[in-house]
Amino acid sequence: MSEISIEQGLLLSAALFVLGLIGVLARRNLIMILMAMEVMFNAAGLAFIVAGSRWGQADGQIMFLLILTLAAAEVGVGLGLVLQIFRRFHTLDADSLNGMRG
Repeated sequence: MSEISIEQGLLLSAALFVLGLIGVLARRNLIMILMAMEVMFNAAGLAFIVAGSRWGQADGQIMFLLILTLAAAEVGVGLGLVLQIFRRFHTLDADSLNGMRG
């Protein structure tokens, strides 16, 4: 089985991160924004895995587990907020939510 180089792994990670960033900046649906953020988290995790495998350390895998934990917490809190926003405003369009009052 052939190994991928660190340059290829980091290039893939950077490409995934940029795609997620474009999704966050271009989308207006809150659920799609959350999904794009998940892609960005996974790209960061992939970078840690690639770097950890380059030096033969388990630190990258440990950081990836922490990123997965953070992503799971983000999904829980984010979807709870999305449900509350939808109940109050009857839309998930981020542009129409700029008139929120406290």
